[in-house]
Amino acid sequence: MALLGTEYASSDEELSPRPSNEALKAAATSIVAAPDVSLDVWSYSAVTLSFSTNITQDPMRLQMMLAKPTDTSLTYNVRYEDLSKPAQGPSNPFKTAEGNALKRKNVLTGYAEEAAISDATFTNQHRTFQSRGYAQEPSANGALIGDMVAAERYGGRDVVQMKSSKDRRKRQKKGDSSILEGEGRYLGPWAKYKEDEQYEDEEALAKEELASDEEYIEESLVPETAAPMNKAGTDYQDDLSNMETTDFNGSTQYDYQGRTYMHAPRDMNIDLYKEDGAEKNYIPKNLIHTWKHGSKPINAIRFFPSTDHLLLSASADANIKLFDVYRDRELLRTYNGHTKSISDICFDPDGTHFLSASFDRAMKLWDTETGTCTSRFKHTAIPHVIKFNPSHPYEFLAGFSDKKILQYDTRSGQMSQEYDHHLGPINTITFCDENRRFITTSDDKSLRAWELNINVPIKFIAEPYMYPLVSAAPHPSGKSVAFQSGDNQIVVYASTDRFRQNRKKCFRGHNTSGYAIDVAISNDGSYVASGDSGGWVCFWDWKTSKMYHKFRAGEGAVTCVQWNDQTSSRVATAGLDGVIKYWD
Repeated sequence: MALLGTEYASSDEELSPRPSNEALKAAATSIVAAPDVSLDVWSYSAVTLSFSTNITQDPMRLQMMLAKPTDTSLTYNVRYEDLSKPAQGPSNPFKTAEGNALKRKNVLTGYAEEAAISDATFTNQHRTFQSRGYAQEPSANGALIGDMVAAERYGGRDVVQMKSSKDRRKRQKKGDSSILEGEGRYLGPWAKYKEDEQYEDEEALAKEELASDEEYIEESLVPETAAPMNKAGTDYQDDLSNMETTDFNGSTQYDYQGRTYMHAPRDMNIDLYKEDGAEKNYIPKNLIHTWKHGSKPINAIRFFPSTDHLLLSASADANIKLFDVYRDRELLRTYNGHTKSISDICFDPDGTHFLSASFDRAMKLWDTETGTCTSRFKHTAIPHVIKFNPSHPYEFLAGFSDKKILQYDTRSGQMSQEYDHHLGPINTITFCDENRRFITTSDDKSLRAWELNINVPIKFIAEPYMYPLVSAAPHPSGKSVAFQSGDNQIVVYASTDRFRQNRKKCFRGHNTSGYAIDVAISNDGSYVASGDSGGWVCFWDWKTSKMYHKFRAGEGAVTCVQWNDQTSSRVATAGLDGVIKYWD
């Protein structure tokens, strides 16, 4: 019985008497004209026999009326008055007419209805409203809104309807294709516009206002008898791309036997002609010498092949310098011929020549001994990396900023093969598998392996977690290659048939973001070295991948690191300060 409403009772109980008509009329005179409105559930109290105006809340009925939203059935008998009771209180402006669901805000100020309209129609009405002050409302069946005075003056037309059907500018006739000279000659798509008939109706167009994104353009034709341009009044400089010079800066150019610096010394306590990897390597600790290249950053340093008795450096000042490593450690020769910063340099296998690539889009082949430029290679893009083929000294590969890798022949000076599958500028080129294949990396965050002279990659690696690989160093064993990754780590990939990543070897602990910092591996393959953006040089153990040692080598970023393969513990470093440091 507790679930029944308060108006229900058992047959044994007495019902409350209903008030008479006189009592209802008397009670109506005492009701206030504007009583307070409450949305709660109320019941009449039957305290006295007469109708009482005292209204009290019924907690039991209130609890039954407030059902849970998750309930699927009613637990009490609903009165007819409750079922047919109209909604009380003010209407909710966010309720839809179909149901009680609330409209969600889709704009900051409330709810905006969507209307299907094409881009061309919207642009047309938008420009009409900007220039004329009125437009058609999509939801009102084309009714105009805005400045109605302007709409009446222009007849409600939009900017497209007000355009003239004829072209505003007239062109000369294309002419006859059989006539080459004189009147009526063939002009085709080169026919000029007529100045005197540029606009069809100047008076009508003068009254029109332009849209916010339009402006009048007054074109002037260049007379056919114009004077030629005076080169002295421009900023053009002389073309220095074919003007190479060289200077010998050493103390003596020849020794007592007439040999130049190309001959490696034999009177040292180091055998410079021994095979690579003949002795164990160690980590350098002390600074033994410093070479000053210039005031601008150094982009690349390379030791002389096999003997390592010379050091070649390229800088952002467009100069290349050659230093002695063992005897007096002096500056031997300077090579001048580029007009912009040099991006990369590379010795040929015997060291008699070297290549240089620059941001002036030129690649030049230099004679190491005499300093003369023997060949020039020009391309429309900037060369980022160049590599000689160790098995064929007359061939080299160059990676460019236009996503291409080109193969050149130094004997003919012509391009012999093109590799164009990358999607970004080329960063590294590394020969592997007895120089029959090569691996390339690019800014497209991919690694590709190629067969020489075949423009189809044999392996393509691009994972979502990969970063651009900016520099590379092959391991002396020939089985793997270490790459400097853009996420502050050095990763290792196999250089055999599978070209898979060796996830057990990953060298971390340095910061390289923002720079193309070199990575180098010692001659015996036991240590990995790399520069750092904070001026550090870091060394890792190859087997355990743990950082073995690091020391500070400069104030700015150290971008160049090279091992001397003929010594057990000597490393050359260079960076943004323009100084080359030699460590032992």
